[in-house]
Amino acid sequence: MYKIKVNDNFQFELEEKASDFYLNGSKLNVDVSDTAANATNIIYNNKSFNAEIVELNRMDKTCTVRVNGNNYSLKVEDKFDQLLKQLGLDNIASAKIAEIKAPMPGLVLSVAVKEGTEVKKGDNLLILEAMKMENIIKSPTDGIVKKIAVIQGDKVEKNQVLLQFK
Repeated sequence: MYKIKVNDNFQFELEEKASDFYLNGSKLNVDVSDTAANATNIIYNNKSFNAEIVELNRMDKTCTVRVNGNNYSLKVEDKFDQLLKQLGLDNIASAKIAEIKAPMPGLVLSVAVKEGTEVKKGDNLLILEAMKMENIIKSPTDGIVKKIAVIQGDKVEKNQVLLQFK
């Protein structure tokens, strides 16, 4: 079962059994046909709806869907997300990250940030060379760089602190 939140206002439960779909426990009588790679035509209650995926973020399980010219933001929870929430483990991934450690021994080729720099999740922090390969270390979270513990040319060991966040 999927829990789908639309525009942060409406919540629906969607379930697929065999080849039938159920919305909030009621069977949906729909006819669905793909029209393009990200587009689908849906016939529901004798009305036609053209749906297109505008933006998709698989990590956050969010997407923006355009239906007949109107955009809708969707957040999807699958059975695993629901189980983690039920066990109280849903906020572990969003816990504040205090420091970045070296994932492997290597040589710091460059540091892309300075102390006090505000970074977003996915921003490049530094480049670490290991076994003749350059590895870009990216920020796992949004934050502000508190302290940089290495400089260009430093040799680091696995799990050595590279930088800290405020």
